[in-house]
Amino acid sequence: MSSAPSSVGRPRSGARRLPSASAREEILDAAAELFAQRGYAATSTRLIAERVGIRQASLYYHFRTKEQILAELLEATVRPSLTHAESLGDLDAARALESLVRFDVGVLLTARWNIGILYALPEIATEPFARFRRERGELRAVYRRLAGSPTPGDLVFGLVESVIGMRRDVPDLPPAESLQATVAAATTRIIEATSMI
Repeated sequence: MSSAPSSVGRPRSGARRLPSASAREEILDAAAELFAQRGYAATSTRLIAERVGIRQASLYYHFRTKEQILAELLEATVRPSLTHAESLGDLDAARALESLVRFDVGVLLTARWNIGILYALPEIATEPFARFRRERGELRAVYRRLAGSPTPGDLVFGLVESVIGMRRDVPDLPPAESLQATVAAATTRIIEATSMI
């Protein structure tokens, strides 16, 4: 009679961060927390591994570099909104823009960690982040198309992303639903104002 296979690898050095998550998801969560709180440069892969309770070698099984971890985290801040934008095909531009604004603000405000604060890092201009830059550019292009021209689209895109700074700087931030409605209403005013110019 054969016994059950033993688990592979060393046991974790503590309780799991997210009990129902995979090791990869736990690494991403720990990295997002550390990047958002300590900064990207001040966070090593060793520190991420320690936060998860695994050895650094185990982290490298899932991610070859710290850049790969950050790239995946950043892409996760824009990809859901791109997917949502693709589902808006039957709506007129104004309603589609409002829906996208509400959805995108929700993504940025309700993520467990405020990873959007890393958008301005100089490292983001390098090759490991090309996919993130491309996808963020695609999202900006959707805003421009729905707004009717580049300038109002860029204004709305910037307004949406301004919630990243608010999340960092405003201790008594209103609930996500309230900010979603406020940014959507401001979007309507921006489009109306720029159409009169």
